[in-house]
Amino acid sequence: MDIAVLIKYVPDSTAKITVSGDRVNEGGVSKWSISPFDEYALEAALGMKESSGASVTAITCGPNRSEKGLRDAAAVGADSLVHISVDDLTALDSTKTQALLAAAVQSSGASIVFCGKQAADTNAGSTGPGVAEIMGAACVTGVTEVGSEGSGLSALRATSGGAERVTLSTPCVLTFDKTEIELRRPNVKGIMMAKKKPIDSQDAESLGVDTSGSTANITSHSPPAEKAPGQMFEGASTVNDVVQKLRNEAKVL
Repeated sequence: MDIAVLIKYVPDSTAKITVSGDRVNEGGVSKWSISPFDEYALEAALGMKESSGASVTAITCGPNRSEKGLRDAAAVGADSLVHISVDDLTALDSTKTQALLAAAVQSSGASIVFCGKQAADTNAGSTGPGVAEIMGAACVTGVTEVGSEGSGLSALRATSGGAERVTLSTPCVLTFDKTEIELRRPNVKGIMMAKKKPIDSQDAESLGVDTSGSTANITSHSPPAEKAPGQMFEGASTVNDVVQKLRNEAKVL
C-alpha cells in the first residue's frame, strides 16, 4: 500500500503577515510550517504505515523553502520526498496546482492520497477533490479516522446527522479534518536522518503539465481592517454605562 501525502508549506499561524504593494510580503514572514490539516493527514498516513506497512511519500508544490516542510515530514517518518518546484504559487490557479500534484502522485505510483481538508493560507478546500477528479478517484472529505478495509480503506467523517463511516476502493483521495490523535513531533534522531533524505525535485516540464493560461488570477491582497481600540471602565459608578454599551452597541444583552 503506497500513500501519497500532499503537504503545503504556509506561514505559521503565529507569524505576523504584512501586505506590501498589494501582495503578501512573503519575505517578511518569520516562520513557515506545514499547514495544520495536512499535519493530520500525514499523521494518519504514518499510522497506516505502522499498522499495515504502508509506504508514505510526502509531496509538496512551491518554492525552494517548501523543502523544509518535506524535511519535517521525513523527520517524523515519511519514506520518500517529492518537491514540485514552482517559484510563485499565486501565479497558478487551483486547477493548475491540482494538475501538478496529480501528476506527481501518479509518477510516485501511489493509489491512495491523503491531504488536509483545506490549506491554512487560502482556505479554499479544493485540492483534494480536484486531484481526485483528475485521477478519476473516489474522494471522501473531512475524514477524522481511517483504517484498512480488505484491499481498500474505511473512513470516518462527520456529517450534519452524525458520524458516517465510508468504505472505498483505490484509487482514492481522503481529505482530513482535525482529529483527536496527538501529532508526533520530530526528535533529534529524526531531524538528523531527514537532513540526509534525498528529495526528488520535479517541475511542470518533467511532469508533462502545461501550467500556462491560468483562468483565475489574484488582483491584490489587503490586510483586514484594524479593530477599534478597547474601552476600559473602572469602579461601580460605570456599571450603568457598561450595561448600556453591551445592550446598544455590542447587542449582547
